Amino acid sequence: MTSLPILVLDLAGTFAFAISGATLGVRKQLDLFGVLVLSFAAATAGGIARDVLIGAVPPVALADWRYLAVSLLAGLVTFHAHERVERLRNPVQLFDAVGLALFAVTGAGKALAAGLGPSGAVMLGMLSGIGGGIARDLLVAEIPIVLRREFYAVAALLGAACVVAGDALGWPAALSAIGGAVLCFALRFMAIRHGWQLPVGGGGPPRR
Repeated sequence: MTSLPILVLDLAGTFAFAISGATLGVRKQLDLFGVLVLSFAAATAGGIARDVLIGAVPPVALADWRYLAVSLLAGLVTFHAHERVERLRNPVQLFDAVGLALFAVTGAGKALAAGLGPSGAVMLGMLSGIGGGIARDLLVAEIPIVLRREFYAVAALLGAACVVAGDALGWPAALSAIGGAVLCFALRFMAIRHGWQLPVGGGGPPRR
């Protein structure tokens, strides 16, 4: 049974990723069904991968109707009010950063609760964070952002590591989760704002 704090963070991350997926779908001029599919895939892919890897099956995103409801609600809101969503500065990346941070810390927390060691929990937290963005980008035939731009997986990795470090030091789980989420979001946001880049193959600038 998912604890209430993890459920709240999970649903918040689901909503944020769903908006990022739906926004990209509208930009690609998909129909309503396509936007909702992209919304659901972006919102749940990371969590499904996380749950399958720790043996929590069926994945909570498929077993609990609230995940589908939240992702569809976000998709419908974005589809019908996309002009308002677009007024935010680069909404796909902004909501993606929120989802990345929330899923990274919940993934690490669930991994620790399932008995994984520190390194496994950090890696699973990172996978939880980046899974939705990978599914979203692949469905619209784009190179996943995790492979081509700024601090993304690294931000998720450090956010998950904060949760694991807090657990090792005996900090309250909520404090570690908040700290990890804030760290991950701040790194991702600053990377978007200032164009922080990891080195790219060939030594040249990343291709757009």
